[in-house]
Amino acid sequence: MPHSNSAKKRMRQSEGLRVRNRARKSAIKTEVRKVRDAIAAGKLDVAQSEFRTATMKLDKAAASGIIHANVASRSKSRLSAALKAAKPKN
Repeated sequence: MPHSNSAKKRMRQSEGLRVRNRARKSAIKTEVRKVRDAIAAGKLDVAQSEFRTATMKLDKAAASGIIHANVASRSKSRLSAALKAAKPKN
């Protein structure tokens, strides 16, 4: 347990940040799962709109340091490839 007032305050702050970051990571995972589920169900128009939302959330999380920029980039790339592979070939 912290003894100084500043250490106590930092502990309170880090707890709040941890809770917020967990919520944001969970929201990102939910969005990615929605895209994958829509692709699996063959609903490409829904998958496309969910992909835009997921991409936006990934970018915001990377910009604020919640996830690493390369993790966001890799996730977007894999989702994009899955979406492209699901589209019918003409």
